[in-house]
Amino acid sequence: MKKSHLRLVFPIIILLLILIGLIVSLTLPKEAEIQIPDPVSRIAYHINLDTFDIEYGEVERNQNLSEILSPLVSLQMIDRIARTSRQIFDVRKIRPGNRYAVITSRDSLKQTIYFIYEITATDFVVYDFKDSLRVYRDKKKVTRSVKNASGTISSSLWNTFVDDGLDINLALKMSDVYAWTIDFYGLQKGDNFKVIYEALSIDAVPVGIGNILVSRFESSGHDYYAFYFEQDSAGAYFDELAQSLQRTFLKAPLRFSRISSRFTRSRMHPILKISRPHYGVDYVAPRGTPVVALGDGKVVDAGWNGGFGRHVRIRHNSVYATGYGHLSGYGAGIKAGKYVKQGDVIGYVGSSGLSTGAHLDFRVYKNNSPVDPLKMESPPAEPVDTAHLKEYNALVKTMIARLDSIN
Repeated sequence: MKKSHLRLVFPIIILLLILIGLIVSLTLPKEAEIQIPDPVSRIAYHINLDTFDIEYGEVERNQNLSEILSPLVSLQMIDRIARTSRQIFDVRKIRPGNRYAVITSRDSLKQTIYFIYEITATDFVVYDFKDSLRVYRDKKKVTRSVKNASGTISSSLWNTFVDDGLDINLALKMSDVYAWTIDFYGLQKGDNFKVIYEALSIDAVPVGIGNILVSRFESSGHDYYAFYFEQDSAGAYFDELAQSLQRTFLKAPLRFSRISSRFTRSRMHPILKISRPHYGVDYVAPRGTPVVALGDGKVVDAGWNGGFGRHVRIRHNSVYATGYGHLSGYGAGIKAGKYVKQGDVIGYVGSSGLSTGAHLDFRVYKNNSPVDPLKMESPPAEPVDTAHLKEYNALVKTMIARLDSIN
């Protein structure tokens, strides 16, 4: 290349380099504009741990609070805790297997600043040693996430949930929601359900089920809907016609069992070997299964009753009464004269009296005459208030669409 040409090319190259540098400098953020993210604070038990260290432990068998705290704080402080904080939390009630945490200063002294004992999955008590002694109770933040599930009954609701790997707590919740409308002991193969619900978690660990937001249970060709709706600061479940799912009586007095004997005018007694009426329903369930009151009422009898063994009878109103026989024991405080609420535990499945195995003999009386519990109609509770019907109907439309989108 001739020298004259080189003299022309070099200025052009230099000019291009200057232009490129100028463009880059304009597109890059200035130093003052560069966003540096703030460090993420470490939080536990609503305490900022940026300047602390935390260690976790578990209460061992036969271990008390004094043993746990003795390496951490003075004996005088332990004595003060026992004497002054009983109204907040009685230290004698700590349980083996429950978790605790020790928060210490981040220095060579490793001074104990906080001690936290987890009473339940959500509740905990904090012993604050920063200045003197401060003891208080608090709750962990429960996170609610919306999930959905579906399934087809193979043999029972319980087995379907186990086989499909679904949360058993959801099955229990569904049995509560539909307790007044679906006989879960009479489910047929092919019955199916779809449900949208709240899954509860603490620190990303599942801890249970919140509200079922909407559910559709198809049983024997009929769709049973349940919509959760709040009105006047109270939540309840209603069907697609805004009628309450709750009834005066539950559908059954215990969960997840099977019926071994139904209401009949003639049955061969398994022990007496004679034919006689059986005016009740026998639910086979493991010994110790809780038995609950079918509805609100007054206990008129709680004691040994011949062939019924340990027996409880509840008068619900001037028309209806219920009886629960062959119990292994009674619920807390159950005795004649006690008033109970629907769902209260009144006893436990057993085999007392004339019985060949653990089961509940359950009976319903209408005007003192026995009636078939499985055919009894129960009047509904109050429907959605007319003032909220527009809002409720909009909810129903939205939720049905969401259910339909579940495969």
